[in-house]
Amino acid sequence: MLLIEALGSALLGLALAGTAVRALGPRLPSPRAVLVSGVAGALFGAYLTHTALGPGHNTLFATLIGGALVSAVVLSLLLRPAGRTARPSHRTPFSIPTRG
Repeated sequence: MLLIEALGSALLGLALAGTAVRALGPRLPSPRAVLVSGVAGALFGAYLTHTALGPGHNTLFATLIGGALVSAVVLSLLLRPAGRTARPSHRTPFSIPTRG
């Protein structure tokens, strides 16, 4: 059962990462990094959910949902802002303003 949970979570994380690359490509880093992060997040989420439920709980669905949620959180951390809304500063950071 644990193998099915791991494979299912990995495939679910891969599907989420592939969808994110397709939909939000310019706002994400390289597709390889996104795919690896999605799968790793899903596997970690499945492990975390399986551990939190404890022994005796044979819930494949709950484990897959936990893996998908953690994968989605990891993928959301990779997103970059859509555009530059802040105006550029003409001063260098941490500079002292001078009069003159």
